[in-house]
Amino acid sequence: MSHYAAVRDNIVRYPGALYQRILVVSAYGGITDALLEHKKTGQAGVFALFADGQDWRSALNALQQRFHAVNAGLFDDELLLARANAFIAERLLQTEELLSHLQSLCRHGHFSLESHLLTVRELLASLGEAHSAWNLTELLRAEGVNAKLIDLTGWQNDTIKPLDSLITDAFDAIDLNTTLPIVTGYAHCSENLMHTFDRGYSEMTFSRIAVLTAAGEAVIHKEYHLSSADPRIVGESQVVPIGKTNYDIADQLANLGMEAIHPRAAKGLRQAQIPLRIKNTFEPQHHGTLISDDYVSQVPQVEIIAGMSRLVALEIFDQEMLGQQADYERRLHDSLQGCEWVTKDFNANTITLYVRANLSKLKALTARIETLFPNAQVSTSKIALVSVMGSDMALKGLLAKAVQTLSDQAINIEAVHQNPRQVEMQFMVNEDDYADAVKALHRELIEIHNHGEAICVH
Repeated sequence: MSHYAAVRDNIVRYPGALYQRILVVSAYGGITDALLEHKKTGQAGVFALFADGQDWRSALNALQQRFHAVNAGLFDDELLLARANAFIAERLLQTEELLSHLQSLCRHGHFSLESHLLTVRELLASLGEAHSAWNLTELLRAEGVNAKLIDLTGWQNDTIKPLDSLITDAFDAIDLNTTLPIVTGYAHCSENLMHTFDRGYSEMTFSRIAVLTAAGEAVIHKEYHLSSADPRIVGESQVVPIGKTNYDIADQLANLGMEAIHPRAAKGLRQAQIPLRIKNTFEPQHHGTLISDDYVSQVPQVEIIAGMSRLVALEIFDQEMLGQQADYERRLHDSLQGCEWVTKDFNANTITLYVRANLSKLKALTARIETLFPNAQVSTSKIALVSVMGSDMALKGLLAKAVQTLSDQAINIEAVHQNPRQVEMQFMVNEDDYADAVKALHRELIEIHNHGEAICVH
């Protein structure tokens, strides 16, 4: 969203048809991090500061300057710039007043701040999408495009509707033949999207709009291709865009934290048989990745090497576990609060969970497990997961070749997982070996085939 010229030329005006499309927009880069908390580092934004009773006002004021700096880089026309600044300034002022009143109210013993935090989080998140959607609408209108802002943030609305009703009502009077709707990715609805999707809410809004308007195709524009591996690890000249894949592989990627789209959002598209395309905004001529429900590669092959560089293997050994694994698993699942369970393995008396969590949450989880199973031996170790994926990997000797590839690089395999569906195999390796493992597997399983422009050109 920060590259307006690319959005205008490579999305809005490409390949020439302005209308019969709907644009759902996200906030500008880094804005949601500043409003909530940094997605990767956890650095506190306005929301986190407010929730912890710290100085959130200074952060909100600093954010207003950041909003204005973004505007200054987009609007050459002084009148439009003034209007853009006034729009976001008014929302920030009202937000500050609301948060101040809530903070004062919750100092009274009868009111709990905790019960209002989700609402506060949604209120703050909505500012980013409202800002970018308003700006894009006005920039396009100034260039002759009949763009119309569809603000689903519920700002100052008296009623809360279900998401589907909110979307249906918003588009009821829109003529897509002559109008280009610019829609906020955040939608304030009775389902409380952030409660389920947190920062993936815009994908759910996007998905439901596609389903309810019977879209022929849903397109997500990113800054990069969905590729055969992380180019930062294997090199930009070595990776290959994925031309086609299916929603099954999209789910496997999401499980590793590399969402092409949130699985719940993908579900609606899949059920409505709407294909999803992932495109690189800066390469509009490339067809991108087409994700459908029924795609399977014509010949068995490896398509993606992915993974997670930092996991913790949490091992629970209990001599009394035999015959009671289901009960152990259920109780372990109930104790996971705040920790993400990526995968697991088990034998007669041991369950190993591979989890992603910060140190404090991991310590709390370990303590809960030791309380649940006082006779068990609980141990933790740092580990990395490297995943080999493909829509059909039923290749004889593939597992052996992958194991040999890692062995040739002196990379020890701590654990390996593969199931009969033949769409993914996972290798657990030492953290320090993660990048070397990805590069080696990509070189031996993908690069040798010289796929060219994409794996499955279409």
